Amino acid sequence: MTTGLRALRALNRATLARQLLLRRADISVPEALSRVGGLQAQTAQTWYVGLWTRLAGYSPAATSDLLADGLLVRMALMRGTIHLVAADDARWLRPLVDPVIHRGTMGAFGRDLRDVDRDELAALARKALAERPMTFTELGRELAVRWPGRDPLALGNAARAWLPLAQSPPRGLWGRRGKAAHHVFPAPLIDAPVDRLVLSYLSAFGPATVLDCQQWSGLTRLAEVFERLRPSLVALPGGYFDLPDAPRPDPETPAPVRFLYDFDNLLLSHDDRRRVLGDVDYTSQGWGGGNMEMPRSLLVDGFVAATWKETKGRLTVRPFRRLTARERAEISAEGAQLLAFLAPDAPHEIAFRDD
Repeated sequence: MTTGLRALRALNRATLARQLLLRRADISVPEALSRVGGLQAQTAQTWYVGLWTRLAGYSPAATSDLLADGLLVRMALMRGTIHLVAADDARWLRPLVDPVIHRGTMGAFGRDLRDVDRDELAALARKALAERPMTFTELGRELAVRWPGRDPLALGNAARAWLPLAQSPPRGLWGRRGKAAHHVFPAPLIDAPVDRLVLSYLSAFGPATVLDCQQWSGLTRLAEVFERLRPSLVALPGGYFDLPDAPRPDPETPAPVRFLYDFDNLLLSHDDRRRVLGDVDYTSQGWGGGNMEMPRSLLVDGFVAATWKETKGRLTVRPFRRLTARERAEISAEGAQLLAFLAPDAPHEIAFRDD
């Protein structure tokens, strides 16, 4: 690794290559999700843009079918937030991030869960959810029969911490609506070493530091894992690690305009976000950080250069800096494709708001 701006561009291009953002990939959705480390997906549908911007010939209806058939799953994983992943990956990821989900649940609801037997609650919740999918509030009311006086929402969230719950369709299906109901993930879980999680992270987001991986996963004390893996990794200046055969393109590799959805993991998976944000002050531009609400963003030359919003076929782009005529033309061309995806039957308009 070099230093300064060139090093930042090197990190940028390496990460974009792994996130399928230098060129759209002609691969299946499950394979794409495995390669990019899943997509954060607590919103019902905005994450479809994350697949559209990464995959050639993308079909949201086909993705919806995979979700309905259980080959894809939306469940709490990294950082305790809902992610869209291949069902096969959920089997080994969920046990590894159990401590993250448990810690977050107890931090928010620990007082109401005092003296609640974990195994008993899990068994009762599993039995209730075998009847039908339920929201946390609905499930909590069922559990409150056993623990009267406790906050039903706390009891429902405890079930998510102590069972591998997944959100149930129709919520998350393309063009459909549904309440945030949950069921028990039916596939048997797999006990995998945490090494697998670290290697998967580096494949999707490297080169990266220990702190970067901890930010992405929500896990702590991963330094010892990196040290254990050091003989099989490439150690780079600045505390960065990477896989030996992972792509590290030339820093001057062209990067096309790409529209990102509001919770794209590209923006949430590093402790130091400068590899994508550059000099943008993300707190002043509407990013709350962590898992708080975020605007939809736009990559120009690989870095965040604007936010965007689409309403009934009107695409509004708000740049952070002065755009060249060529950049505006590239944004308009990619934006036209985005509108064809999001609003195929509406009249289309693209506007730049430079205030």
